[in-house]
Parts: sequence; structure tokens; C-alpha cells
Amino acid sequence: MRLHADASRAYPRDMKAFLSFLCGAAVMLCFNALSGSNPSHHVYELRMYHVNAGKIEALRDRFRDHTDALFKRHNMKSIGYWSPEDAPASENLFVYILEHPSRQKAEQNWAAFQADPEWQKVKAESEKNGPLIDHIDRYFMDPTSFSALN
Repeated sequence: MRLHADASRAYPRDMKAFLSFLCGAAVMLCFNALSGSNPSHHVYELRMYHVNAGKIEALRDRFRDHTDALFKRHNMKSIGYWSPEDAPASENLFVYILEHPSRQKAEQNWAAFQADPEWQKVKAESEKNGPLIDHIDRYFMDPTSFSALN
């Protein structure tokens, strides 16, 4: 699995699907801001998983049944999870946003998550018929000065 920051690969071919994702992300972040958290001291991590053919349901199942709970255990706050509405992105793209206290804490929490024996077991079991993910696009983000989050 490779990580890269090539923004041109992060956008689905169908711009409508990408705009739908952005609107959903904005709504979720606004709800988060209105719920009383103080995100000005937080960093957000956008992750886009480019999923291998035929594996999207297995990845969604893994997140629903295991990954989200493991994130919570490792102090990684899920803001939301999205799937594009239109093909082909709906067949091979899974998107989510995490909130972290800081970028340094994000790296520490990811290291602890990756080393967690339960995660290692879940990952191995879910990938017994091959890897679910081709590659991941990952971006750390701060709200702009005019964002509803400030």
C-alpha cells in the first residue's frame, strides 16, 4: 500500500461525487463546531481510500464492525465517513475525516493503532482474500480564518 499526496489522483472523475463529498464534510464539520467542541486547537485528517476492485463492501464492513471502535480506543475522533454517490467512484473510493488534538498526537495515535494486536488480527482476517486498499491519499487540514469552525 502506498501513500501519496498527488491531489490530481484524489478527485473522482465525476466532479458531482466529489462536490457531494465536500458538502457532506462541510455539514459534518459545522455540526461538530455547533456541538460545543473547540476545534481551533485541533487538526483534521482527510483520508481517501482507493479500494481494490470488488472490495468496497468488505472495507465498509471492516470500518463499521471494527475500525471505528478501534479509532475511539486510540483517541482518534471520527467526524464522518462518506461514499461517493456516482460510479465509478462509488465502487472504489471511501472517504473519512478524523479530528486529532495535534498533528504530533495524530502520528502517535496512528502508530499505536497500527501496533494494536486487535487491529492486526482484524486486518489480516479481512484481507485473507487479498488487500482491500490499493492506496491512500492523506491530508492534514486546518480550518481557515473564515470557517464556521473558528
